[in-house]
Amino acid sequence: MKIDVVDVGHVYPGPSSRRVLDGVNVALTERRIGIIGANGSGKSTFLRLLNGLIVPSEGRVEVDGLDTAKKAREVRKKVGFCFTDPDSQIIMPTVAEDVGFGLRKSGLPKDEQRAKVMALLEHFGLAGHADHPAHLLSGGQKQLLAMASVLITEPTLLVMDEPTTLLDLRNAAMIGRVVAELEPAVVLATHHLYLLESFDRVLVFEGGHLVADDAPGPAIATYRRLMEAA
Repeated sequence: MKIDVVDVGHVYPGPSSRRVLDGVNVALTERRIGIIGANGSGKSTFLRLLNGLIVPSEGRVEVDGLDTAKKAREVRKKVGFCFTDPDSQIIMPTVAEDVGFGLRKSGLPKDEQRAKVMALLEHFGLAGHADHPAHLLSGGQKQLLAMASVLITEPTLLVMDEPTTLLDLRNAAMIGRVVAELEPAVVLATHHLYLLESFDRVLVFEGGHLVADDAPGPAIATYRRLMEAA
């Protein structure tokens, strides 16, 4: 998969007309890409541009040649999205029902849908919770459920916006290990910088600008210098 971000800027509408991205140009092709930056740097807006949750005010974003502003439905079949708070994505009463929700229009027979759901829950260690209330899971389990509910549709790319922010260190490390083993490509924003050490590439945002694009070591070093200077 290739994502092209061309001369992208974004301004949120409203009285303040707040500009959160300006002049971003980047092409993404690697399997593991990290996104880092201070709160308010524009990284979450950048992530939402990648699957059409937000349409750029200026410039264009293309996923395998599909313009996100014109082909959002096709783009979202390719690019899944996990939010920081998994509770915002859990929409069905039980764990299995929540994962299966993504297959409701797949055309698969019910028994095949159930088998696919159970196989994915087994993979994520949630099979024993299949019929449990989804909102009663632990924080780490909820994040696994959110990932499973997106991955059931077999996207080519999974975009994750700070999925470890609300977790303790043990669960954050667990999510990091799971992400490392995922089959789809991943774009991951995080403040847990150690999770990015084995990534292919890391982008650093500051003040709405892409200020560094490098291997993890140099990119993280740049980010640390920016934070120390601030």
